[in-house]
Amino acid sequence: MDYITTTDLRTKSSQLVDALKSGLSVPLIHRSEIIGEIKPKKKTVYPLTQADIDELKKLARELNLPKTSYKEREQIYRKHLLERYGKNLS
Repeated sequence: MDYITTTDLRTKSSQLVDALKSGLSVPLIHRSEIIGEIKPKKKTVYPLTQADIDELKKLARELNLPKTSYKEREQIYRKHLLERYGKNLS
């Protein structure tokens, strides 16, 4: 999309959204004059610090969840499904 007019904002909004999602900025034209530019929002990434990781580990230890293997979790889930829905479950 090379540009968009103020009139086209209503009719071509899906094309504008697609252009913004792909990272393009689109000039906005009003009465044959460029009055602005529509830009995609920059995504802010907040990296985890070592303090954040330590805090997560501390919270995990406080939860004291049982350590189960994948097979044990599958057996527990299967038992739950049998209790809830009966033996006709495939």
